[in-house]
Amino acid sequence: MQEKIKYLYQGGQGEIEEKKSRFIATLRPVQNEEEAAAFIGEMKKKYWDARHNCSAFVIGEHGETTRCSDDGEPSGTAGRPMLEVLKNSGVKNAAVVVTRYFGGVLLGTGGLVRAYTDAVKAGLNNCVIIEQISGLLCRVRIDYTDLGRLQHLFASEPFTVYGTSYEEKVLFELLLPDDAFSEAEKAVTEATGGRVAIVPEKKCRYAKTADGIIVSGEESLAFSS
Repeated sequence: MQEKIKYLYQGGQGEIEEKKSRFIATLRPVQNEEEAAAFIGEMKKKYWDARHNCSAFVIGEHGETTRCSDDGEPSGTAGRPMLEVLKNSGVKNAAVVVTRYFGGVLLGTGGLVRAYTDAVKAGLNNCVIIEQISGLLCRVRIDYTDLGRLQHLFASEPFTVYGTSYEEKVLFELLLPDDAFSEAEKAVTEATGGRVAIVPEKKCRYAKTADGIIVSGEESLAFSS
């Protein structure tokens, strides 16, 4: 089964009100603890007049780094519930700060847990989350006589065209799920009568978004012509 990992791609904000207290959840993608700390500091500075700026984050491919803070709320009523929402959503490399403007009415332990939980959920609803899959970055070099049939083939699953170069020959850069390589290799062989082969270049993770294709380690991807 193809492994998929969810990452926060674009942050967002959500707000709820509970007994006149405002809870503003702000989420942002972070790659490490330093970025998370900087984001939390930025939110505390922005909302300096708030009673609390509670925080939580999950970082790493397997969510191996987690932290949370109640920022003055009763222990376990803010940071931990916020962290649990992030963990239960499955999203990685995400930090959240929930800012509370006190409305004058005490919520009690259960009320605080619900409010901070619901605030993070509201924020997540306004974020963009992507699913990256484990795959292979491959190259296919062909003669122009094979271009039409392979363009048609590469427009179908499981192929994702990452780049194309037109020189003496045509070079396609393809992304394939790990478990689809054999199927793709067979399809290319059959389409070209064995004249063309798919050459795997490196393992990677990738995702399709409205803005294009995101490949982890993209800066190191290079092909010889």
